[in-house]
Amino acid sequence: MRVVFMGTPEFSVPVLEALVTAGHEIAAVYCQPPRPAGRGKKDRPSPVQARAEALRLLVRHPGSLRTPEEQAAFADLDADVAVVVAYGLILPQPVLNAPRHGCLNIHASLLPRWRGAAPIHRAVMAGDAETGICIMRMEAGLDTGPVLLREVTPIGAEETTGDLHDRLSSMGARLIVEALNRLPDLAPDPQPETGVTYAEKIDKAEARVDWTCTAAEVARHINGLSPFPGAWCEAGGERLKLLRARAVEGAGAPGTVLGGLRIACGEGAVDLLQAQRQGKRPMSADEILRGFRLPDRLD
Repeated sequence: MRVVFMGTPEFSVPVLEALVTAGHEIAAVYCQPPRPAGRGKKDRPSPVQARAEALRLLVRHPGSLRTPEEQAAFADLDADVAVVVAYGLILPQPVLNAPRHGCLNIHASLLPRWRGAAPIHRAVMAGDAETGICIMRMEAGLDTGPVLLREVTPIGAEETTGDLHDRLSSMGARLIVEALNRLPDLAPDPQPETGVTYAEKIDKAEARVDWTCTAAEVARHINGLSPFPGAWCEAGGERLKLLRARAVEGAGAPGTVLGGLRIACGEGAVDLLQAQRQGKRPMSADEILRGFRLPDRLD
């Protein structure tokens, strides 16, 4: 099929690669414009742009798709279908209507649960037992379109957003290839009106750990925000980024260090399995303890 691919972050790259490997013709790749990054604040292309250019594909990165000129340029690509995954721009109705088979979105949740910007983070933080990938035919509403294919996967007790991100990216790449192969025969399944939740964008202000919460809540908070933006606490005046945790038994005033990297919560305790000191690389609990004297309490 003649495909327009629309995606921006690392999550989208395996999907682009899978479409190319499957033999689809990529008419163009749309992504977010380069952004200032690094110490020099020089414009840096997105992961999708970098990979598309390496594959010698046509890349476009308009700041908006709302102008008649951009919509006409999109229509002129004469695409059979557009594949959209974590693109980052709203698609106006003329863009949604342009491909012969419409626009298909790869969404990393079991719709209608966790529509919106941060479905992987929110599923882990909420303690969901499972999540998955939905291939959805896009319409004007926010992730409201009918689902063509879905696949479920469990969320492990100590699984982080980073772990799940990589697994779901691979699942999405495999499932979209299957969807395109079966497209004429797939029956759209409208989303139910019950069970709708919204995955609000992660705000860095919510990253600080509240040790008065239960151990299960604290562990989910840490794992759900790992690796970005990273949950954190203060340890003797130093900010400690917490990257993986496990809920365990234990008792003490919230924030008390019970031994090693076991920290008391409002109910139970957590073992901090991976953390990162300021200016250091991520380290296991044993590595942290070899070079860092913890205070009696974390704040």
